[in-house]
Amino acid sequence: MGRDARPTGGVRLVFPALRRAIFPFRSTVLAPVSLALLLCACDVRVEDTTPSAYPAEHGIGMYELSAHITADPLVTPHSVVLFAISDGQKLTLTPDADFRHYRGLYSVRCHDSFPLQLYAVWRLQGLTTARKLLPAQPRQIRLIEPPQPREARFDASGKAPHGGWQGGVPFRFVTVPGARITAARIEPASGSAEDVAAARAISVTTALPVDADCGTAVQVRLAASDPHAHGTLVIDTDHPAVPHWQTRVEFYGSSPAAVHLESRLRGAERKRTGMRGLKSERALKSARP
Repeated sequence: MGRDARPTGGVRLVFPALRRAIFPFRSTVLAPVSLALLLCACDVRVEDTTPSAYPAEHGIGMYELSAHITADPLVTPHSVVLFAISDGQKLTLTPDADFRHYRGLYSVRCHDSFPLQLYAVWRLQGLTTARKLLPAQPRQIRLIEPPQPREARFDASGKAPHGGWQGGVPFRFVTVPGARITAARIEPASGSAEDVAAARAISVTTALPVDADCGTAVQVRLAASDPHAHGTLVIDTDHPAVPHWQTRVEFYGSSPAAVHLESRLRGAERKRTGMRGLKSERALKSARP
């Protein structure tokens, strides 16, 4: 009987050879389980909460980036550093007090989108540093071209100046390095004879084409021979997002009744002013010795 064998009678028999065979098998089975349990407690989950699109700005072009994180228990508290990566630029996002919400401002101009990835770095208690980049392919954050003017009104009161009453409609493009207004015309608001005549009284005086740098406003100038002219200004451009645009334009002048009333009011005001002056002069004369 072996040296470590024990007699029967309910006493457990342990053989060294069998024990050496069982132990490696048990370690091999349990090691991956223990490692999995360890790893599942040291991850950081990052949720990108940046909107998928923003209205494009014509100024410095600042857009908010944001993210929310959830850290496992073995992650060192307040150790997560979060970066935003876009077009080779690396921006550190600022956490709030509990290090769960991160925000930052990213500047981009004259583009209709920008790529975005998040890069997280954190420490594990007593172990090492971990990191992750997500998503694998950058998100594209769209920048939407703001609408151009939908309406424009111009004062046409008083006597018509040489060349008619003037007005200008401004246009600004911010999602391309530059755009060109290739054509502009006035169309009637409807097919009625009145609207056709009102539109015919307006002419485009700007020499075309007109080149507009990113963020710089340019004007399409108009002249009207009728103080009540109106119509629709239609422009064509080489901007992919704004191939055409329509702006309702209107010149407004005073009606004959309004002109007559304004003249009467000015006359009455001059009469009151004259009476006040006369009373003051009489008062001065009466006060002299």
